[in-house]
Amino acid sequence: MLTRFSRIGIALPRLLCNPPARFVSQSKPTGAAGSTAVTELHPAGEQSGHGEVSPYVKNPDYHGFSSDPVEDEWNMKLGFFFGISVALVIGGTFIHYLPDYGMRQWARREAERLILQREKEGLPLIEENYFNTNKIILPTASGE
Repeated sequence: MLTRFSRIGIALPRLLCNPPARFVSQSKPTGAAGSTAVTELHPAGEQSGHGEVSPYVKNPDYHGFSSDPVEDEWNMKLGFFFGISVALVIGGTFIHYLPDYGMRQWARREAERLILQREKEGLPLIEENYFNTNKIILPTASGE
């Protein structure tokens, strides 16, 4: 497994220095396949009479926040800062300081307090009868 990673390490500088290439088919077109075509990632804006230009033509690094390239970049940076950084920090702090769910910590403290109190009074920690036997109503032997 490690030998495979070492081969990638040797080839990595070669992969990074070569720009990405476009591959165009040089084979003869068959039937309705048509001619050889190269497609662009973002097609160039069509020259139409109304003068509308795609935001990707004006700004190739368009993030979708504004048509002005500088304002678009700043809005993107601010959006990610407040949306990710601040949300994670404030959200994590909020979750950390939520009140005791299910009162588990309170139950533990109360049990420790009762144990210390019973030890101080010399009583057993747990009594033989959990419920008061005088308050328990048992059914009669006749079945009712």
